Amino acid sequence: MELFITRIVLKVRHFRQWLMAQLAFAFLNILKLLPADAAMNFADRLMRFVGPRVKRRHKLMLTNLRNAFPEKDEAEIAEIALASWGNMGRLAAEYIFLDELFDFHPDNEKPGRVEVSGVPLFMDLRDNPRPFIVFTAHTANFELLPVAGAAFGVKSTVLFRPPNNPYIAEKVFQFRAARMGRLVPSHAGSSFTLARTLEAGGSVGVLVDQKFTRGVATRFFGQPAQTNPLLAKLVRQFGCEVYPARCVRLPGNRYRLELEPRFILPYDDDGKLDVNATAQMLNDKVESWVREYPQQWLWYHDRWNIKNTL
Repeated sequence: MELFITRIVLKVRHFRQWLMAQLAFAFLNILKLLPADAAMNFADRLMRFVGPRVKRRHKLMLTNLRNAFPEKDEAEIAEIALASWGNMGRLAAEYIFLDELFDFHPDNEKPGRVEVSGVPLFMDLRDNPRPFIVFTAHTANFELLPVAGAAFGVKSTVLFRPPNNPYIAEKVFQFRAARMGRLVPSHAGSSFTLARTLEAGGSVGVLVDQKFTRGVATRFFGQPAQTNPLLAKLVRQFGCEVYPARCVRLPGNRYRLELEPRFILPYDDDGKLDVNATAQMLNDKVESWVREYPQQWLWYHDRWNIKNTL
């Protein structure tokens, strides 16, 4: 009987996941009928309406914002939260039009939707191959960064966390793989895949602002946060270069992609890379990005592991 009940529960769960995926796909198919700008603007407005009605997630977002910006009043917090929901709506709509959105080319005389800061760095990494890591965060449309790398001929192995819904995860993986080079879902063996890539002289792209329950103790916006030490451990093993990169939303549905100069990492007295100090430096860099454009970060993430206390 217990096994029978378990099977029923699993079937119900799978059906709910399938149904949610079909609703999401239907919504995206409707957006496809619109011009890109109209679709992104509509998705922004829709999520500003829907997001606050997802009570628990919105409450988490507001709590995160209050903890991160104690100096801001409630009106400012509410405004950032709404804009962050809108950012998520835009991100969903942009998946449909990603090929159309990325129109940058170094030889373009007129600016398009996408401008790139750090073109000489891109060219150097392409023309002088060596193992390196590019790190970024969930800011604006972070999906455009590996697309830009591939457009410049800099193909990386990208570590990503699949969505929890397996039906959505499969579609997302297919979409990303066609545009972003080699993808590695984050799981127990992913670190070995990244290590082999660097050992062979390749490059790796990672997001560094996700919650990691087995991470090293750091602080993020002054709050305790556990941070994945993977990047630091890979650098310690292979001595590879590290570069920060981010996406910034600009007015008029435009974007700026920024590849920053090489990150100078801290070493201890024994000449070994300091893993904990490196993890903190990554947090500090991401925090500086988020403080500049707080509405463009995904505040609904439980980065500080507080959801169970709400």
